[in-house]
Amino acid sequence: MHGDDIFGNLRDTLTVPCRLVENSHLRRWGYCMCGIVGYVGKQEACPFLLSGLRRLEYRGYDSAGIATLTGSSGFQLHRAVGRIDNLAERIDQTPMQGSTGIGHTRWATHGAATEENAHPHMGGHEIVAVVHNGVIENYQVLKEMLQEKGYVFQSATDTEVVAHLIAENLKTLMNAPVATGGRSSGGADSRFAIFVEAVRASLPSLRGTYGLVVMFRDRPDLLIAARCGSPLVLGVGRGEQFIASDTSPLVGHTDRIIYLADHQIAVVTKDSIQVVHRDQGRVRPEVRVLESTDQEVGCNGFPHYMLKEIYEQPTSLRNAMRGRLDRENATAKFGGLNLTPAQLRGVNRLILTACGTSWHSALVGEYLIEEFARLPVEVEYASELRYRNPPVDHDTLIFGITQSGETADTLAALREMKRKGHHTLAICNVIGSSIAQEADGGIYLHAGPEIGVASTKAFTSQLCVLSMLGLYFGRLRHLSFEAGQRIIDQLEALPDVVEQALECSSRVREVADKYKDATNFLYLGRHYNFPTALEGALKLKEISYIHAEGYPAAEMKHGPIALVDEHTPSVFLLPRSHVYDKVMSNLQEVKARGGPVIAIVDQMDRKLESLVDDIIEVPYVEDFLQPVVASIPLQLLAYHIAIARGCDVDKPRNLAKSVTVE
Repeated sequence: MHGDDIFGNLRDTLTVPCRLVENSHLRRWGYCMCGIVGYVGKQEACPFLLSGLRRLEYRGYDSAGIATLTGSSGFQLHRAVGRIDNLAERIDQTPMQGSTGIGHTRWATHGAATEENAHPHMGGHEIVAVVHNGVIENYQVLKEMLQEKGYVFQSATDTEVVAHLIAENLKTLMNAPVATGGRSSGGADSRFAIFVEAVRASLPSLRGTYGLVVMFRDRPDLLIAARCGSPLVLGVGRGEQFIASDTSPLVGHTDRIIYLADHQIAVVTKDSIQVVHRDQGRVRPEVRVLESTDQEVGCNGFPHYMLKEIYEQPTSLRNAMRGRLDRENATAKFGGLNLTPAQLRGVNRLILTACGTSWHSALVGEYLIEEFARLPVEVEYASELRYRNPPVDHDTLIFGITQSGETADTLAALREMKRKGHHTLAICNVIGSSIAQEADGGIYLHAGPEIGVASTKAFTSQLCVLSMLGLYFGRLRHLSFEAGQRIIDQLEALPDVVEQALECSSRVREVADKYKDATNFLYLGRHYNFPTALEGALKLKEISYIHAEGYPAAEMKHGPIALVDEHTPSVFLLPRSHVYDKVMSNLQEVKARGGPVIAIVDQMDRKLESLVDDIIEVPYVEDFLQPVVASIPLQLLAYHIAIARGCDVDKPRNLAKSVTVE
């Protein structure tokens, strides 16, 4: 099964709508871009926890920690600032024992990146250990209340409040007459009822978002996980169970997973997983098949994830199209939109909302859909749409575009549109993600895990899906059968064309070595390749830390041309199109002012050899697919420049894969 209909199925299994405590529809909220792992079983926990944290490095972090638990010696804790290698070094010096444990990579929100602020955090007199993704907005009020009760805080984090709060509720329950140990907590195993109750009693006090995993000193055979807004995945094993903030740490350990839904609590032992709703009692979760492999989450012989993912694009494009091109009807087909053709025919406007790279793909989608379907499209930054309160007609369809499915601003924008009665759809790569569960329907990219922080294959897969979406809406409206067939021909040929485009890598490396010391770049294109220029500039900024800006080529003379000098390279996107001559004129304006020019051109284009400083050739494709093909040398240029400058291309500074804070 290709998986489009999973968008429909998810809401019928685990999902309970997340109703966050709100002061108004403009309430500030967010998540932490951190990583969580947990293990309970028959093996030593530390090896899994450490390898799991390494697989979560792409999420972005500035410190890491692990706590394990044995029945005899209580908690063992190691925390370190910086890379996971620092944590691993400490563990090598003082090994950790215990078959139950939790680990965390922290991206600082409350409190600086220090060892004291790193997770896990202890509650009470080290009777509780907690790791947490998210933001507890009312932590200061809770902290003052707990301090009045005598709790002493060792960190500046909001998470330590959660640990002490659970410890306080556990103490209260232990001292209560009803705390006999035989009481069942919402269907949970009666052996653990008081511990489950301590967690459940704490959750209503938390305003904000959380993904929590909790260990108790007195129950070394138990982990409790809870979610509201920040994802958690349970791995179902035999004699061992796993918890993580996404599926990557679970690959190779289990092929059965459960996506925890909002307001659900998981009671996890080595032999069982029980799921209860915070307010409604026990629920029956659906166990899904984890289809990723070790090969997908490893570098597979490449020096970096980013380069591996650049070279995976022919495959990811084939996967995006598999089963979705209907040659008999000259259209595309999607099983997860959850709207009939008649309903979609009644749509008179689309809003595409996204952030970062996904926003660039949305800009290309605007060109595509308006050209193919003559359907008005508006592209909105999700961070602006959620607060801007624009007038939106009832026959408008909202698409959120996101790689991770957890992007806070995009999720909030979709929620706001949904509150106002609009149908919301998603284009997303991660099955079971928050946006996949909350949207009314959508389309999965099927690009496979993308570990490198700078998106590559997810971006081109988004462009491919948007091309098919343009074809679909076009055929619903005015696009002819013959035109639909031609578009399908071009889409089906695209993966092979991208294979050819990747052959430019050695040439791109030469160009990168030439310009690696530049401090400013301009990226210039027109029509479909204006958003491509924006994306090329973003890639260079993200991983090489060189200042770069993308512009429509004609806009350059309205200000940016003042930046042109002999030290500022300009990258011109010049594949053959109806605006070729116009872009050529803009290029000559740069050359007249002494600016170095790198041109991305079609193979066999000899017009530019005497005009530009460097040429990178790519295969010819029709206008609407040029952003996909032209992106290949731009991704490689950013990669090779970053490598030449000694940058960490997979984990660039200050960035995270899932931008889950506002």
